[in-house]
Amino acid sequence: MPAAAFLRSRALALPSILPGLSLCLAVTGVALGLERVEKHIFGRAWLEALVLAIVLGTAVRTAWSPGRRFVHGIAFGAKTVLEIAVVLLGASLSLGTLLAAGPGLLVGIAVVVALAIAASYGIGRALGLAPRLAILVACGNSICGNSAIAAAAPVIDADGEDVASSIAFTAVLGVLVVLGLPLLVPLLGLSPMQYGVLAGLTVYAVPQVLAATAPVAALSVQVGTLVKLVRVLMLGPVVLALSLGIGRLRAETDATVPSQAVDERPAPGRMPLHRLVPWFILAFLALAGLRSAGLVPEGALHPMAATANALTIVSMAALGLGVDVRSVAKAGPRVTLAVVASLAALTAVSLGLIRLLGIA
Repeated sequence: MPAAAFLRSRALALPSILPGLSLCLAVTGVALGLERVEKHIFGRAWLEALVLAIVLGTAVRTAWSPGRRFVHGIAFGAKTVLEIAVVLLGASLSLGTLLAAGPGLLVGIAVVVALAIAASYGIGRALGLAPRLAILVACGNSICGNSAIAAAAPVIDADGEDVASSIAFTAVLGVLVVLGLPLLVPLLGLSPMQYGVLAGLTVYAVPQVLAATAPVAALSVQVGTLVKLVRVLMLGPVVLALSLGIGRLRAETDATVPSQAVDERPAPGRMPLHRLVPWFILAFLALAGLRSAGLVPEGALHPMAATANALTIVSMAALGLGVDVRSVAKAGPRVTLAVVASLAALTAVSLGLIRLLGIA
């Protein structure tokens, strides 16, 4: 597309984005204000603006459903703003931080994902979930939440009901994990490095990793983000394996739970490369590589980090505005138990890996 045409298309889209994005900025402003109040009263912020933004956004969304004119802007904040923030974060990270943990961690991440998918699928089937729904829950919990569900759904012919149930839980439970995971630091005596690995292995989405690690330590943010991105890269091999095994899955029936008609399922097929490895992950890794090679000017590091932090808070507000906690009740107790048990299994396996590798 010519540059002029691209700019015109962005300008035409601006009016549809402004209402929702303005709402995200308003929630962000309140979160930043509350953080300042905390610092004034207590001398420190017990809840960072990152966490407050998603909590406030969730509260607003649960109490009030934004109209259609807000939808595009909220989606823009949750996706595009987030992607830009993740790319800029690459300038503050060094790939040497992850490499310092040794190759065992890289292999361990792949092993954890494989074990978590197997355990989650087994738990789901034992609780009576249909094969496709059990696979979606397993992929969402073990890799990257909604993105993994969206990538796996068309490959396994999942229907809309299964996708909706899975996504409802990754949205709500993702918020609860962000709020609850830091509590394990004093309970288990985790170091910033250990907690960063744990967050990267268990939290659903990249921005949620930032929210879960920011209150602990800068090292936790760095390690958690890098581990999480390596975990996201596992989506490609997993979707490929599902694609190769789809013939066997199609022979099974989903009669154990209500489902929609077959023709209402997403069109099956292999995912294109850009869906398996999103552009912002590649850009993040490229920028982190440039920083590691000393090619990013020192004077640009602080402004880029500050911008990344501000954009992340906005994206967290947008993510919160997309979460309605009442949606959990619609999914049913079996799905609830399967998701929670699967997450517990993932946490246990992750802690086991940290102890096994002797991460300090």
